Amino acid sequence: MRVLYLTRGYTAHDHRFLAKLAQTGNEIGYARLESARDSDDKHLLPERITNLDCSPSTRKLAWTDYPRLRSRLRKVLDAFAPDVVHAGPVQQGGLLAAWADCAPLVTMSWGSDILRDARHGLGRLTARYTLARTSAFVCDCQAVRDEGIALGAPVGRVVVFPWGVDLRHFSPGDGSALRRDLGWEDAFVLLSTRAWEPLYGIDTLTEGFVQAARQDHALRLLMLGHGSLESRIRSRLMEAGMAERVHFAGRVELEGLPACYRAADLYVSASRSDGSSVSLLEGMACGLPALVSDIPGNREWVTPRENGWRFRTGDTDALAEAIRGARKQEAGLAELGRRGRAIAETRADWDRNFPLLLDAYRMAIEQGRRR
Repeated sequence: MRVLYLTRGYTAHDHRFLAKLAQTGNEIGYARLESARDSDDKHLLPERITNLDCSPSTRKLAWTDYPRLRSRLRKVLDAFAPDVVHAGPVQQGGLLAAWADCAPLVTMSWGSDILRDARHGLGRLTARYTLARTSAFVCDCQAVRDEGIALGAPVGRVVVFPWGVDLRHFSPGDGSALRRDLGWEDAFVLLSTRAWEPLYGIDTLTEGFVQAARQDHALRLLMLGHGSLESRIRSRLMEAGMAERVHFAGRVELEGLPACYRAADLYVSASRSDGSSVSLLEGMACGLPALVSDIPGNREWVTPRENGWRFRTGDTDALAEAIRGARKQEAGLAELGRRGRAIAETRADWDRNFPLLLDAYRMAIEQGRRR
């Protein structure tokens, strides 16, 4: 089977999919819409993946690039002759593939492209256009599935599977070394792994931490990543006198992530939109209880008092109160973490989930034969 994997850029998620596809024995071509940026994931393209240049010369994708991209994609299709095209996000890679008459087409949602971008306006129109020309639709949670079908995804040819985690790499373990290095042996450590962007509610998380930490001097915050709100977030923590109670870890590569999860007492995400959040699943796989915003994607993974808590999305007061509530139940956190790990083992095993993508490819190809 010859598969063309078409995506916007090259993120850690793209790397994970391509690395798995490279192991299948199929011939995989990779094309991106957007030229490389400094913020792109630094992983090398896996071996046995054919890099097919499709991106324009501009660094940031614009609507005016699409006619030229369509022409380039048509040339790639003629040269590579795929049996199936895998494209996403819906209004970007998916839209271009649909406009270029790619068939059979497997459109993959990245979560917020359906849950947020397709709510109204051009994002909704382009989602409908793409899904009407889609042979099979792939998504990572039921919330995206339901919205996708409402927008025209082919009922009966929708494949749902979480973008799971490597349960051997992400597993419970001793996090005392990192806590000791930070001088946080007796602290209550919150962990944030999300990008510092408005979509992920990093401002809500910061304010919630400030409020809770003013009343509990043992609270500490381990913040990974970076983003456009970095200067604002750092300034706010400095102004609140909390900078010394926060460790800014920056970008942490895959090998170092389990140590961060193991060093924490509670995983926190204030995201305003998510499908099945991979960082949440990583935390659960490491046996970490979760405190997350009450959005549909999170509801599929976090059940209050079973493996964590949820709080009202965007509400800093509710987040601060939930942090204090979790702190009061510190003795029971280990049990919540064990339950989270059990859920991850049952539903978030990447080795077990990934073959469903190949099922979607075969489903799309079979649909093309029927036509």
